[in-house]
Amino acid sequence: MTNERRDFLRVAAAVLAASPWLANDAAPGQPAAGSGMDALPPGWTGNEQVGMVLYPGFTALDVAGPHHMFASLMGSTVHQIAKTMSPVTSENRLTIVPTTTFAQAPRDLDILFVPGGGDGTLAAMQDTELLAFLADRGSRAKWVTSVCTGSLVLGAAGLLKGYKATSHWVTLPVLKDAGATPVEARVVRDRNRITGAGVSAGLDLGLMLVGMLRDREYAEAVQLLCEYAPEPPFHAGSPRTAPLKVKAMVADMFVDYNRAASSALQKKGKS
Repeated sequence: MTNERRDFLRVAAAVLAASPWLANDAAPGQPAAGSGMDALPPGWTGNEQVGMVLYPGFTALDVAGPHHMFASLMGSTVHQIAKTMSPVTSENRLTIVPTTTFAQAPRDLDILFVPGGGDGTLAAMQDTELLAFLADRGSRAKWVTSVCTGSLVLGAAGLLKGYKATSHWVTLPVLKDAGATPVEARVVRDRNRITGAGVSAGLDLGLMLVGMLRDREYAEAVQLLCEYAPEPPFHAGSPRTAPLKVKAMVADMFVDYNRAASSALQKKGKS
């Protein structure tokens, strides 16, 4: 067996040990007994504290995609954080039970993550308790991240002023009202801020962080295990490739949304 193949198999073993697909009676974040993980390099096992914030009306895929990637970090602990321990329902009625609350969440997070949404996001942008939590944890988090319109919530918490950032393409211009520099890209990293574009970009953001916090082979094994190799049946997933009629229709749907989001950010800037 070549050294290259042996190294890859060791990476795959590490990822498998962290995978939620496999039964594991060991303590959370620890390899299963007899898995042969004791020889893994220290860099393949961490102890990251990941905080994924939930609020009513979030977009489910904004959370599910990154969560899968974060949970694949061997040794990490992923917290679903909300105001209370009551179930939180997404805009499409998928319900998630939080694992901790704003009051009980770890004080120092390696990754702070905020999902986007529709009307729920507009409400979150004006939720003083949520914004205070984000401002506090975001001031110390190693990585402050979001997907889709979650960047607008970060902006309302004052966490994007002076940073390059992205959002869902229809809300991208609104980031200026948060003091951010809008960038049209799938994932944008500016210092310790990492923001993703619309919804499915959360998979890319999560996989990027896996590669940054482990290494490329580890991330590639994660990608292969979840068979992330999109081949969509249509090519309308970007404003650059969508038919003009479809793009105009979707943009029109967000006129009032953008107006409300812009107003909320401007009020925060004056307060």
